[in-house]
Amino acid sequence: MSAPDYYSILGVPRDASADQIKKAYRKMAMKVHPDVATDPDAEEKFKQVNEAYEVLSDPNKRSIFDRGGDPMGPGGGDPFANMGGFGGFGSFASQGFDIGDLFGAMFGGATTSRGPKSRVRRGQDQLIRTRLTLSEAVFGVTKPIKFDTHVVCNTCNGSGGVNNREPVTCTQCHGRGEVITTQRSILGEIRTTQQCPNCQGFGNIIPEPCPDCSGQGRVPEQRTINVKIPAGVDTGNRIHLQGQGEIGPGAGPAGDLYVEIQVAPHDVFRRDHDNLEMVIRLPMSLAALGTELDIDTLESELPSCPPERQKVHMHVPAGTQSGTRLVVADHGVPSLRANRRGETTRGDLGVTLLVQTPTKLDDEQRALLAQFAQMRGEGGPEVLNKHPEEKGFFDRIRDVFSQ
Repeated sequence: MSAPDYYSILGVPRDASADQIKKAYRKMAMKVHPDVATDPDAEEKFKQVNEAYEVLSDPNKRSIFDRGGDPMGPGGGDPFANMGGFGGFGSFASQGFDIGDLFGAMFGGATTSRGPKSRVRRGQDQLIRTRLTLSEAVFGVTKPIKFDTHVVCNTCNGSGGVNNREPVTCTQCHGRGEVITTQRSILGEIRTTQQCPNCQGFGNIIPEPCPDCSGQGRVPEQRTINVKIPAGVDTGNRIHLQGQGEIGPGAGPAGDLYVEIQVAPHDVFRRDHDNLEMVIRLPMSLAALGTELDIDTLESELPSCPPERQKVHMHVPAGTQSGTRLVVADHGVPSLRANRRGETTRGDLGVTLLVQTPTKLDDEQRALLAQFAQMRGEGGPEVLNKHPEEKGFFDRIRDVFSQ
């Protein structure tokens, strides 16, 4: 695939100087920046402008492009590319390769020119955590979330300079962003390429940096955004907010924001996948005789919930054993996957009954229980072996929570 016309992208002639290319790049970058432009293709155009500047500001890549090659392809600007064979040091020289660079590469020196760095870069993604109550996680909520980030500097509008002054070419590296050092050794001269210490590799210097952002084009700030959290989320789920992370250096495109959910324990309800579970302690007499119960649901914590959804009526049959689990359909957790498909599916509410044996009896109560036990033939320890097939209390509880 042939390379695009980088000169047309920046709007400069093919014989444009390095300064003309820099000025055209700065003008086009500010024009098509995704945070400024309303064009839906602004991000793609911004990438093209950056790529054009990367090529045309690098003498090696620009030379490859002018000769009809692809400077961004494999070997673009690499002196080892397209050698075809090893014809001795003479063949290296015939292709413009400095033998000093070869020795530099052998001894770990950086030899291939990468050109100046761009001051405009994408911001980093951010991860923040927010804690929800169980009802917020089950029913969804729009929650204001504060977090520390970077935003565009209002003083310089992201340019990094006072009064939007254009950066000037670095006098030490002459706009290359790199400097070459030469050392003599028994093998000859060893040339190494290093980042320019004067401009930190940008190829230019901001003559009067903005006092608020120190030339970065962005400043730290605490933001507050309203995050819509869907119903059915659970601890560990993450919400992806594209373009809501920090602004990059040079007012570059913002990174993404990830909000990780943590759900606080509830005093009454416990979540089990899409079901809610709760335990109710029932007096022994009511378990034996049977009763009717009105139970508060999790919806009772929602002020806007209609009264008929805030309670459920349950019938407890006579002779209910400790560990019995009763089920109320459609009062559990909404399915997160079903919600994404536009469906409304909820789990169940499981109610486990724990029968309580009285521990403090007065004389009259003790006499009545003794009479009751005698009438049922439960007066001695031999009754414990009459029904060995019946499961004990802890076995029934274990069965309930293993389902």
